[in-house]
Amino acid sequence: MPSIDQIINRQFKQWESEQVRRDEEVSTVVIPPSIVTVSREHGSRGSYFALRLSQEMGFERMHRQVIEAICDSTGYRKQIVESIDEKYRSTMATLVDSMLFGQAVDHTDYARNLCTVVLSVAKLGGVVLVGRGGSFILGPQTGFHIRVVCPIEKRIANLIKHSSFSESEAVESIKKTDNERREMIRKLFNADLDDPRNYDMIVNSAYIDIEEMVQMAMLAVTAKRDKVTRLQNV
Repeated sequence: MPSIDQIINRQFKQWESEQVRRDEEVSTVVIPPSIVTVSREHGSRGSYFALRLSQEMGFERMHRQVIEAICDSTGYRKQIVESIDEKYRSTMATLVDSMLFGQAVDHTDYARNLCTVVLSVAKLGGVVLVGRGGSFILGPQTGFHIRVVCPIEKRIANLIKHSSFSESEAVESIKKTDNERREMIRKLFNADLDDPRNYDMIVNSAYIDIEEMVQMAMLAVTAKRDKVTRLQNV
């Protein structure tokens, strides 16, 4: 398994290659960069779904540890911001200020760094972002936002099967993790993690196979991106 630094550096190289390709293309059609955010209930197999989706789409999966490593590193943050065009940098700074002093209630350095990193990642594209409030930072017009849910009984069974938890450990882990995630979204964005209006698609993984979920999601991602492209080029 690649290290956090290897994942980050690999993605920076991918973004550089993509930018070169875009610079060489001559097109009057503006195509928005692709980013998919995945929010998940603990034990729903949402992380595995995000992995399979990223593999099928040819994207990089960025999970919490990767995003936090970039947020915590001055060097990585500087590199990712410098990877986007100068015009968008000033726009992004305005967006971050608007979030921190408008919707969000948390004005810490972490909140600012998180918003900056996620907005930069979205602008560069080619990423499946797992957690970290991606849909709340980007909003409905940027990217495609998925939430994976599952009944508690099935989530307990999943953790026992795939993470070797005992039943009591699974129950406690679900309670603790779900509460932490809800509290993070409430604190950072003054929002409800479970509000369906924050997502383009909500999938119950109890009765749909992960591979089927991936195919459904890919169709939906393409459909939304095509519609957004048409609207932006009217």
